[in-house]
Amino acid sequence: MNRKKLQKLAESLCKTAKHFNRFEVECLIKLFNSLGVEPSDRHVAVGLDRNSFRNILHVTFGMTDDMIMDRVFRAFDKDNDSCISVTEWVEGLSIFLRGSLEEKMKYCFEVYDLNSDGYISREEMFHMLKNSLLKQPSEEDPDEGIKDLVEITLKKMDYDHDGKLSYADFEKAVKDENLLLEAFGPCLPDMNCRMSFEADVFQDTRDL
Repeated sequence: MNRKKLQKLAESLCKTAKHFNRFEVECLIKLFNSLGVEPSDRHVAVGLDRNSFRNILHVTFGMTDDMIMDRVFRAFDKDNDSCISVTEWVEGLSIFLRGSLEEKMKYCFEVYDLNSDGYISREEMFHMLKNSLLKQPSEEDPDEGIKDLVEITLKKMDYDHDGKLSYADFEKAVKDENLLLEAFGPCLPDMNCRMSFEADVFQDTRDL
């Protein structure tokens, strides 16, 4: 990508990825282009496929839960073409790294709503908690402990008592207690990973 094209794209993306300045957007575009996103088949969309993106989540941001990583991919892939374009990459990272609480709540809810029906059901909570909790070797049925945890979570977060979490339930619970933002598994980078990523990608700022 030549300099003029890069600047034009960065200028356009600054309007939608509002947590980054133009220099940072340019750095993210360069990183995207360095990840080998040119398809070998000209009929395939240009971008990051599921495996490449999951590798970034795992290596760069320390994510290990397959189900959560798959849902994060879907949250970034807004047009559902199984490929993350440069626009989806920059706009997704804007919320992933620096989003407001409101933006992060919407993002986390989208990740946790496994079947995208607008609710986090008991079954969805069970699957996510089962995946994210460490397996404890004991004689008791571990599933029972997870079912208990689901009921405790519903008691705390299900404000309209319909046995599932709507976005309104989730939003109210998180605003009351911010720690509940990632109640069903880590889907945002921790502070160290975020700072390390930004330091690596945006390190040239001092040379400007």
